[in-house]
Amino acid sequence: MGQAQDTERPEDPDAPEAPVDPQHMDVAALQDMYRRFVTECPSGLLFLHEFKRFFGVDPTGEASEYAENMFRAFDKNGDNTIDFLEFVAALNLVFRGSLEHKLRWSFKVYDKDGSGFVDREELRAIMDSIYRVKRGRQTDRSDMTVDQAVDRLLSAVDADGDGNISLEEFLQGAQQDPWVLNMLKLDMNPASWILEQRRRSAHF
Repeated sequence: MGQAQDTERPEDPDAPEAPVDPQHMDVAALQDMYRRFVTECPSGLLFLHEFKRFFGVDPTGEASEYAENMFRAFDKNGDNTIDFLEFVAALNLVFRGSLEHKLRWSFKVYDKDGSGFVDREELRAIMDSIYRVKRGRQTDRSDMTVDQAVDRLLSAVDADGDGNISLEEFLQGAQQDPWVLNMLKLDMNPASWILEQRRRSAHF
């Protein structure tokens, strides 16, 4: 009886909007982004400044560098543009890929120079951009500084202590510590970032 009464309770119109779970994102939402890509980019190519505009990112705002990292990971062939196939593949991976595939994609984001290793400077650059975005969104509740987070990640993941993180170390380290996994998945969750920017952007 109690359950029946609960289901009849009216919704509070002032209640905050429930967050969208990227794992259960409606296929129609993905299709909408694909349609918008074709509409906004009739040439079939998306440049960095268009990518930022597409997701409503202020070029001088906190999310700008994070968006640049996302753009680079979307750009699979490294030609500084995102074509429709790259766009589709990246969105499907971010929203629907396996954990290992998402981690491999995250590794590419961290490995800014494409060397196959993530060094301290690359790790710190990504962590700093994540921290700045979270501060801008007022969701940064971490007691650690950027450098402290980098030190903890390196000590947990850099198995051979050479100061560089290989893909193998990246994948193995993510399976050993929930905190490390959360950070190596880019902490903010790129799928959530895309959904939030999609809601905020005037282009959607």
